[in-house]
Amino acid sequence: MKIAFFDTKSYWVDAFKPVAAKYGYEITFFNERLTPATAHLAAGHDATCSFVNDEVPAEVIRELKNLGIKVLLLRCAGFDSVDLDVAKECGLPVLRVPAYSPQSVAEQGAALLMAVNRKPHLSYERTTKFNFDIAGLTGIALYGKTAGIIGTGKIGQCMINILKGFGMDIIAYDAFPNPNLGLEYVTLDELYARADVISIHCPLMPATRHMIDKDAIAKMKDGVIFINVARGGLVDSEALADAVEAGKFRGVGMDVCEKEHEYFFEDRSNLKEHDKTLSRLLASDKVVISGHQAFLTEEALEQMALITMDNAKAFLEGAELVNEVK
Repeated sequence: MKIAFFDTKSYWVDAFKPVAAKYGYEITFFNERLTPATAHLAAGHDATCSFVNDEVPAEVIRELKNLGIKVLLLRCAGFDSVDLDVAKECGLPVLRVPAYSPQSVAEQGAALLMAVNRKPHLSYERTTKFNFDIAGLTGIALYGKTAGIIGTGKIGQCMINILKGFGMDIIAYDAFPNPNLGLEYVTLDELYARADVISIHCPLMPATRHMIDKDAIAKMKDGVIFINVARGGLVDSEALADAVEAGKFRGVGMDVCEKEHEYFFEDRSNLKEHDKTLSRLLASDKVVISGHQAFLTEEALEQMALITMDNAKAFLEGAELVNEVK
């Protein structure tokens, strides 16, 4: 199998090249993201391998089909970048990596929580200049506080385990509650009203886009800490920026954002102008945004490579496509 690998970075090559060699697959690494303008690069390949910020709309899928692509491989859990109806119409299976290292993602969520609560980034900025004044760096003890977890899949469960380690009380919301977890499931409105910390772990779908909007934020406690290591589109960025500036949040930690497609995974420091809403968020010392790096651990990268190659092997062998998005 020949795989056209888009949006290549050094860490992808390091993780995927040795695994592909063991499977006997040939990968062509393209620096370009998969878009309507770059889809032609897949000519001569059997499959594409794309990531969260690649674009796989109808026109791309039809072009890939005409180029001889037989399967669309996603090295991520999210699949909202792909027009699934057109992929089905073209007979191109879409195979994803539903879980690579949920612990890694949850740990990044916990790191962001600690950052916006205890403010080590602000302390570091001061101490590097020999300023050891700690005024303005007051946090809260998480022990005994209530954490509201929205979405109790694998990552949500890992986050729950971490927060239980802090001694936090857990309440949860899920469209499909899992009775085997022994959790206190509540409505979203109750979660907003009770939680001192809210961490969201949902897939991005039409039903969940902007679920954290102006109305949802208004229902949250004043001084709440909000964490998002899921998908940027779950949150209305304008409403979030307004609320941050109004003093609603004690802190906001995000590994994702709505505008990441234009910025993340690249150095955009040379741009003269930046997105105004993202700039508003970054201007606040209550906000910490990491560049969609929750997956970036050795363990997660290895699992992403192995599962992606297993997906390709299952397709080639006509086996059950357990990770197909339907």
